Amino acid sequence: MAEFPVNTHRHDPYKNYKFLIMEGNNAVLGVSKVSALKRTTEVVKHRDGGSNSYDHKSPGRTTYDAISFDRGLTHDPKFAEWANSVHPYNDDNSMDLVNYKRELALVVLNERGKPVHRYSLHGCWVSEYTAVPDLDANANAIAIEHIKMEVDGWERDKSLSEEYEG
Repeated sequence: MAEFPVNTHRHDPYKNYKFLIMEGNNAVLGVSKVSALKRTTEVVKHRDGGSNSYDHKSPGRTTYDAISFDRGLTHDPKFAEWANSVHPYNDDNSMDLVNYKRELALVVLNERGKPVHRYSLHGCWVSEYTAVPDLDANANAIAIEHIKMEVDGWERDKSLSEEYEG
């Protein structure tokens, strides 16, 4: 069971459907799905000359997986603007070499909509963008816009503390 130091009456972990993507103080509208935050550290194996019957292991390079965002197709141009800052259609001279990387945040909320975890996403830039999904006149579905962000790294904001929910 999860242990909550402030809300000792609480037994359930936080749900995965209450979250925000933030750019500065502004929420990115309509994001309905965010992929997992994942990092992987390579294992460097080496042997000791005096004891080489087994491998010693130490950490190597760490990589951060790309993060994907999905949202229903709207008039909000934010995803297209991000994608075009990396590589616009007209030519390479229009690439924004200064501002193509963004600082974003993923905020996990409790059931009352209060922030409980905040992750700073550093150096985000668009590596994949789906402006319009496959369209099907026989389907009963929402048109989903998709963006894939490469990240230099992410970290949890430890200054955000648990608020009393009682």
